[in-house]
Amino acid sequence: MNLQSDLAKVRGLGSAKEGTHHFWHQRLTAIALVPLSLWFIVSLICVMDAPHAQVVEWIKAPYVTALLIALTFVLLYHTKLGLQTVIEDYIHAEWLKLASIIGLNLGAWLCGLVSIVAILKISFGTN
Repeated sequence: MNLQSDLAKVRGLGSAKEGTHHFWHQRLTAIALVPLSLWFIVSLICVMDAPHAQVVEWIKAPYVTALLIALTFVLLYHTKLGLQTVIEDYIHAEWLKLASIIGLNLGAWLCGLVSIVAILKISFGTN
């Protein structure tokens, strides 16, 4: 027999106050991805038939380097937020949920680091 009231049973199980923050970050990154993606697609179309050396020179332009890094960061962060929501909603074993979120975070950071280092290597490299 449990003598706890209904309120005592659910106390501490409520909102973690993280949902709104996560929701707004997801929406803001989606909005940021629209112009970045459009720029990237148009730019790729423009340099699609260019020789390798010309594409490298294009990437070396400071604004292109900055936009590529911004696109990489925003895209990976948006992807991480979306996949984290899927993991939280559909994985019910707590240990597996925690391991999946840790793996997701490590994977996102690793992909971001490798991508940004590659962009900077091209941008600051010599021909």
